[in-house]
Amino acid sequence: MHLDLTPATGTLAEVVSGIGDAQLSAPTPCRGVTVADLLDHVDGLSLAFAAAAAKDLEAGRQPPSADGARLGLDWRTRIPGRLARLAAAWEDDAAWAGMTRVGGVDLPAEIAAAVTIDELVVHGWDLAMAAGLNFAADETMLNAAYGFAQATVARNPDGSAGLFGPPVAVADDAELLDRLLGLTGRDPAWQPARIDQDGRD
Repeated sequence: MHLDLTPATGTLAEVVSGIGDAQLSAPTPCRGVTVADLLDHVDGLSLAFAAAAAKDLEAGRQPPSADGARLGLDWRTRIPGRLARLAAAWEDDAAWAGMTRVGGVDLPAEIAAAVTIDELVVHGWDLAMAAGLNFAADETMLNAAYGFAQATVARNPDGSAGLFGPPVAVADDAELLDRLLGLTGRDPAWQPARIDQDGRD
């Protein structure tokens, strides 16, 4: 039994397509990471997790980068295309079975799928907030991401290196998206810095 990742990849692709070139240097909710850096990361994770679905262990040796200098000029069409192929790669039940490898880490394929969904939802929000775009997560994808994040934080309450920062406190009765963001080390109230007329933050 598998989940359809298309709602998550489609939402993220729509966000990517709405980002302007002038926003590439803008900060994101990920500390020290610009929009361009995060776009490069999404680009790389699309390839890495598609390879994980295909059990391409050689392609799973290196973790996705986060370097805006690597982004290139065709990112606005390239990334949505890779996201679509990522969703297609997880359509086969066989993709969810057995072991696979991502970023040099061997793990059960169903966990790799859960990480994929979490990355798609959370980075979709990151980019939407940084670019001032609307973001609405699919309920099934949001529930899957939350379940994964909740289990991960239960095992690693101070954060998971390379995955989540330390959790941010969020009210128990907050919306599910806000609770997911808090678990992944994000402030749901994050806003991009506003520049005044003198050019100061």
